[in-house]
Amino acid sequence: MIRLVFPLLILILSTGCSTVGGWFGDSDNAIPPAELQPISQASNIQQIWTTRIGSGAEEQFIHLTPALADGRLYAASHDGKVVALDALSGQRLWETATDLSISGGVGVSDDGLVLAGTQQGEVIALRQDNGQEAWRARVSSEVLASPRAASGIAVVRTIDGKFTGLDTRTGEQRWVFTHTLPALTLRGNASPLVTRDLVIAGLDNGKLLVLALAKGLPLTEKTIAVPRGRTDIERLIDIDSEPKAFGDTLYMVAYRGNVAAIDMQSGNLIWNREVSSYAGLDVDARQVYVSDEADSVLALDRVTGGTFWKQTELTGRRLSAPSATADYVVVGDFEGYLHWLRKEDGRITGRIHATNKAIITPPAAVGDMVFVQGQGGTLSAFRAGG
Repeated sequence: MIRLVFPLLILILSTGCSTVGGWFGDSDNAIPPAELQPISQASNIQQIWTTRIGSGAEEQFIHLTPALADGRLYAASHDGKVVALDALSGQRLWETATDLSISGGVGVSDDGLVLAGTQQGEVIALRQDNGQEAWRARVSSEVLASPRAASGIAVVRTIDGKFTGLDTRTGEQRWVFTHTLPALTLRGNASPLVTRDLVIAGLDNGKLLVLALAKGLPLTEKTIAVPRGRTDIERLIDIDSEPKAFGDTLYMVAYRGNVAAIDMQSGNLIWNREVSSYAGLDVDARQVYVSDEADSVLALDRVTGGTFWKQTELTGRRLSAPSATADYVVVGDFEGYLHWLRKEDGRITGRIHATNKAIITPPAAVGDMVFVQGQGGTLSAFRAGG
């Protein structure tokens, strides 16, 4: 039985955005990027391995994000290459040339598939063990979000406002749900969160959507951010980052809105904070980490929402969403730098120039290792020493 009802989500994220500047483009109001300062008592950042994945994302604003599963790292490039690497050594286990223009991916399923979507509205599934194609499916339009899968269903979000459920065994369409798009949106879609037989996603129109995974039926669609202003640009509002779940709590953040924690059993709002972000957040057992719209990094108490620390030395550097490792929080920036921040106080203790292109997707992290894919197609693994 599905018990998640979200009765109070209308209270969670409020206020609309009035500009599109900062991360998404030049603006008279854009914050100039902070100069990088020397690090005292710097940690030793070790590059474990590096490789190149095709042409990366080229110059297009698409998010190609690596995925970890069972000690392997899967990644894709815009020119259609999909690879599997041993996460510890970087050894290439297989490479498949799909000859597709991949624009959303990669995702992994719990039944052994690697999933990616294309600009032409196709979804391809490859087998995790050998990279062989399992199936292809057609969806309604361009895919800019990584497909997500669980319980035999892959959920694909497309830029025309549709969510499609595909059977992971055959690629056959199981269901489609459509929501109405506003007149103007940001280019990009956040991947949905698939958990507890639910599909949870923030929408381009300031709403939060919850679907039943099995049949795609809407459980709730609440207005959580209200557009303001007279023109389409002034009224543009978007929830463009993926929700995160930890235990029984859901965490999400909106641009020009709030960070909120919601009880996933009752739907009750636990806390919310006036923090605006388009990059996104991460969470661990103690804290919620957010890159805000000014490119400060905040650590909030996971239980109460109170502020532990705020790091402001990276303002204007168009940060990625944070990724939490065992001891650090790691963010990437527009010049291809990775920055390590201590969890206890936010002090920057490490930095490395990982790639010559921007890092716009959050690093993937497991234990003390960090994996990052730059826009130019470089894929690398790092570890922070003492």
